[in-house]
This record gives sequence, structure tokens and C-alpha cells, in this order.
Amino acid sequence: GAGADNDLYINQAVVFIEDAIQYRSINHRVDSKSLWLYRWYYSRTCQWILSLTITVILALAFVEEPSSLTLTSDVRYRLPAWNPPCGLTESVELLCILVFLVDVSVKSYLIGWKEFWKNKWLMAYILTLIVSFADWIVSLSLFCKESVRIRRVLRPFFVLQNSSMMKKTLKSINSTLPEMASVLLLLAVHLSLFTMFAMLLFARTKDNQQDKEWVVYFRNLPDSLTSLLVLLTTANNPDVMIPAYSKNRAYSIFFILFTVLGNLFLMNLLTAIIYNQFRGYLLKSVQSSLFRRRLGIRAAFEVLSSLKETPASAQQSCVSAGALLQVLQKAEMDSHCKQAIVRSLKMCSCDQLSAAQFQKLFEELDKDAIKQHPPSPEYQSHFMQKMQFAFGHPYFGYLGNVVALANIISICVVLVMDADKQPSERDDFFLGAINCFFILYYLLEMLLKVLAMGLKRYLSYPSNRFDGLLTVILLILEIATFAVYGFPHPGWRPEFMGLLSLWDMVRLVNMLIVFRFLRIIPNMKFMALVVTTLLDLVKNLRAFAGILVVVFYAFAITGIMLFEGAVVPLGNTRRMSVCLANLKKSKLFLFLIFLIEAPFNIKKAVVLYFKEKKVISWHSAQAEVIYYLLYVLSVHLICRWAKIYFVAWWLISSVIWINLFVALLLENFIHKWDRRCQRESLSDIECQRTVELMFRDVLEEPTEEELMEKLHQHPHLHLCR
Repeated sequence: GAGADNDLYINQAVVFIEDAIQYRSINHRVDSKSLWLYRWYYSRTCQWILSLTITVILALAFVEEPSSLTLTSDVRYRLPAWNPPCGLTESVELLCILVFLVDVSVKSYLIGWKEFWKNKWLMAYILTLIVSFADWIVSLSLFCKESVRIRRVLRPFFVLQNSSMMKKTLKSINSTLPEMASVLLLLAVHLSLFTMFAMLLFARTKDNQQDKEWVVYFRNLPDSLTSLLVLLTTANNPDVMIPAYSKNRAYSIFFILFTVLGNLFLMNLLTAIIYNQFRGYLLKSVQSSLFRRRLGIRAAFEVLSSLKETPASAQQSCVSAGALLQVLQKAEMDSHCKQAIVRSLKMCSCDQLSAAQFQKLFEELDKDAIKQHPPSPEYQSHFMQKMQFAFGHPYFGYLGNVVALANIISICVVLVMDADKQPSERDDFFLGAINCFFILYYLLEMLLKVLAMGLKRYLSYPSNRFDGLLTVILLILEIATFAVYGFPHPGWRPEFMGLLSLWDMVRLVNMLIVFRFLRIIPNMKFMALVVTTLLDLVKNLRAFAGILVVVFYAFAITGIMLFEGAVVPLGNTRRMSVCLANLKKSKLFLFLIFLIEAPFNIKKAVVLYFKEKKVISWHSAQAEVIYYLLYVLSVHLICRWAKIYFVAWWLISSVIWINLFVALLLENFIHKWDRRCQRESLSDIECQRTVELMFRDVLEEPTEEELMEKLHQHPHLHLCR
């Protein structure tokens, strides 16, 4: 019995340590069978299967009707899309639903039924599965002919419930909404007041020639609100004020005041509030993650202190070093963390560990992941030592940057000289000879750096891997060009041979050379700081990108269901002629002419549109086309209520989400800027930070009383003290 109890305590400690590493909750069953099921569920294989299932069910939207499996989106050239037979995608979807059913069943069992009824996410998970399965049955009963499929809109929920960081982010956003709502209300008041001013200022008069502003933009309340809302996004600026400005220059004051108050003050105030509030809520979320880690480690200590081998004479709870080593051998964690904990344990040189010592050992999990570069080779020859010093010096890298800049300048000069030449008149000799010279230099530079630094040290730097990979690709392309077309010579214009023409090969080489010029970034400290900030956002803030994908997916599916058949394909001339007959005298006539002409001759259509509208700016014409597309779709083809869909999309994706991203970008950049001012230069060390470590300096450690109180509230773990 004692041996079985010890094995159970060891397994409990292993699971608690793994929970601490992954910031997971420890409120789950802790008996032997449940622990085995828990570790199996969170194994890489199971989580990979679950992630694959989520990817498959989201990807079904590209195959289901209306299918997106066409090479081009142009309705004049694309072949009819392949629509799967009824039951094919539904069978795949049923398999995914069954996997999700197993997922929610295992989760519900592991946390216990009492905790299950407190978990809103699991309740929503089951409700989503029930609705999806009911909608799936309806689809099969109607032979897949239904136009509305509710389950397609619900699919992004599976992404959210599978990510704890996304849940925390949504909770933080939900807590920030009251402050955002106050600014959005102020923005709505600003919009409403200026709408009323506009309707009074641009009211209809007896002279129809002077009423262009009223006819086009401020005819009624919905049109006025739409015009100013679009102006708030600057999409119809300055078009919206041109009729009034043509009549009287003083009318521009109205539009200037609206833009200044709305864009420069209120929108930036919204960004400031979101940055201030969301940072606080994200900090609280990270604080709770730290508490989970400390709680998991303390839970492991408490169960290990219950082992039979613990000395009975000990006045306080303690854990033997041998028991901790057993736990470390079984636990899944990064090798560098495990090695660091073992080293610290050996340096401690004590057989029994107190709670404070046990907790301090696992502080290695909170430290930055540090990557040490391998040492350079040691040469015995004096000549080789000089070579190593010369080609390993930073000045040699600076010389390579100067050569790369000269290569870019030479390419620009040749491209400018050949910009107006026909392909038959172009001589590729100079560009081919220049590329050959510089690629040979890049190859020589790479080989000399490998000689000076050693292959392992050279490959340990990401910039060198980037540089070396592009150099090898450039060399292969250059050899292939010479093998197919021969060496460059004056009048070098051979006929098309192989997969690519000579000009295509040269262009590909030049594009890679331009891309290779990014190697200068690590040598420019401020630019490197900006780039590393962006890379950190990409690596560590995947939860925000995931929520953005969820928003895009949900709005895309909703838009497909709402506006299916609303826009007539341009190739359907019969339907288009009917529209022209009905709208010939309307203000949309010019835009419809643009739509008809654009597929056949875009230049003619743009010139015609510019001529009739007297617009000389491509940006303003493009904005007006987008604005009229919204108008056609929402007013003439469906109804005015369709504007709600586009306004909601603008508010969520542009106003709220972009400001959230700006807030996190600022936080990450400021944090790195402060650290740059404090840290010394670490040429041989690369530090990697996570979202949790970003706020590590300002987090508060939980107290002993808080940890023990939480442990005693555990629904399945019963401690002796």
C-alpha cells in the first residue's frame, strides 16, 4: 500500500508540475486513472489531432457551396467551381463533431461535474455542438439545398475554446468594453450632431444646380449618417465636400471641423483609452497565470511532502531531493529548464527541500530562454589566426553591406534605363554581368565567414542562415541560367527555353538580391529593435491573431449568407441591361457604366469615370467606387439595413481591434526600449521573451496564505494539513 501511495503522489506531482509549466488550472481529478487520462489528453498527439480537426472543419467553408476551388475569381474566365455531392462534406463534418464530442466529454469528466456547471466555456461548447448537430440533420433532410447554415457561423468557437490565451484575451476585451463604449458613445454624439448640422446646412433649395451636395450626400437622415460615417474613415474625402466647396469655399470649414474633431481627437482618444485600460486588464490576466504556476508548483510540493520516505521528525513539510529527481525524469519540459533545475539542486547540496527552496528551484521556468552561440574554431597557424581576425571582424560585415547596397543601386540604374524599352530592344548583358560579379562576391563572403566563425557558429545566427540560404539559391539560379542560355555577352537576348525565359530568370535573381539586402537590419540598432518587436508580436501574440481570424471567418460566412445573389456577375448582360433601364436616370448610371467597361478595358473605364465626374485623383476615384459599391449593395439590391453589417465590421475590425493591436505594439516596443537602455550589449547571447515574461518585472508574487487557501479549496485534492 505504501508503494502504491508513493507512486500516486509522484504522478500527481508530475501532473502539477506540467500544469505549472503550461499555466493550466490544477482543479481536476487526481486519482490514478484520471491522471493517466489527463496526461493522454494533453499529449502532443491528442492536441495535434484536435488542432487538425479544428483546421479541417474551418477549411470546409472553402469546399462547401459556394465553392472557392477556382484558379481565378474573374467570372468571365473561370470554369464552374466543383461543388461536392451532398453528404461528402457533411460526413467530414460529422467526424469533426464526434471528435469535439469526445473532447468535451473528457474535459467534463476530468474537472468533475460540480466544476462543470461552473464552467461557462464548457456549457457553451456543448450548446454549440447541439446546435451544430441539429443544423447538420436539417441539411441532410433538405438534401443540402438550404441557404442558411447556422453551424458554419459557429465554427470559429472551436478555435476560441481550445486556446486559454484567447479566452483570457476575450475576457480582457470584455472588461475594457465599458471604457470603449463611453468614447464610442461620444463618437456617436459627434456624428449625430454634425449630421443634423449637415442636413440644415445643405438643405434643398429652389435651384437644382446648387443642390448637388443635397442630392448626392445629404438627401435624408440615413444618407447623411452614411456620408459622414464614411468621411470619418476618410474613404470619401475630399469627394464628399467637392459640390459644396465648388459652391462656396466657406463650406469646407464644416468638413474640416468634423474631420479634426472625429479623426484627430476622438479616434486617438479611443486609442489612448484602449491602451491604458487593456494593458491593465492584460496585466491582471498575466498575474493570474503567474498565480497558476506558483499554485501548481506548491501543489506538487504538498503531495511530495506526503511521501512515506519523508522524515517524521521534520518540524515543517519538506521534500527529498531524490523524489524531486524522479518527478523531473517523468515530467515533460524543456531540456534547458530541466538541466538548470538539476544543476541548482546539486549546488544546493541538501537532501531535504523546504517549500521556499522548492519554489526557488522552479524559478528557472520564469527566466528568459537564452541561446549561447558555439565558440569559434581555434587555429594553430598564425596566418589562419590573422584570416580569422580579419574576416570575423564586424568591419567585414559592414563591407558586405556596402557591396549589397552597391548591387541594389546598380540594379536600380539598369531598370531605370530599360524602363521604356520593349522586350525585343532590351539587352540583358549588363544586368547579367553585374549579377554574376556580385553573386560570386556573396559566395566568397559566405565561405570566408564560415572559415572565420566555424560552420556551427555561423549557422547559429539567424542573419547568417538567411544570408547563406539566399546566396546558395542565387548561385543555383545563376548556374541554371548559364547552363540554359550560356554566359552573358553583348546582345544577350536568347529565345525562350526551359521553364522560364532569360528575363524571368534575371528578374527572379534580382528580386532575391533585393530581398537579401534585409541583412543590414541586425547592424542598425534602432531598426533591429523595431523588427524584433514585430517578430515578438508574431511569435507571442498568436492569441490576438487567432481572434482576428475568428472575426474575419464569422463575418465572411455571415456575408455569404446575407448577400448571396445580391451582386449580379458582370458577364450576365441580360440582367445588367434591365438594371441599366431602371437606373438610367439615377445617380448610379455613371458607376454602372464603369462596371460594364472595367472588365474589358479598365483604362477606358477609369478615363470615362474621371471625365464625367471631373476627378483627377486615383485614390479618390477608388474610394468613390468602394463607396458606391456599398451604396448599390445596401440600398438598391438588398435594403438599408445591410449597412449595419458593414458598420459592425468597421467597428470591430478597424476601430476596436486595430486599436488593441496598436496598444500591444506600443507596450512591446516600450518594454524593449526600456530594456535596451538598461542592458549591456550581448553579442553572443539571444534572449527570447514570452507574453508572460513581458510583464515579469511588475508582477507580484502570491503569498503563502493565498496559495494554501486556494489549495484547500481544491475539489479533488485533500491535503493532510
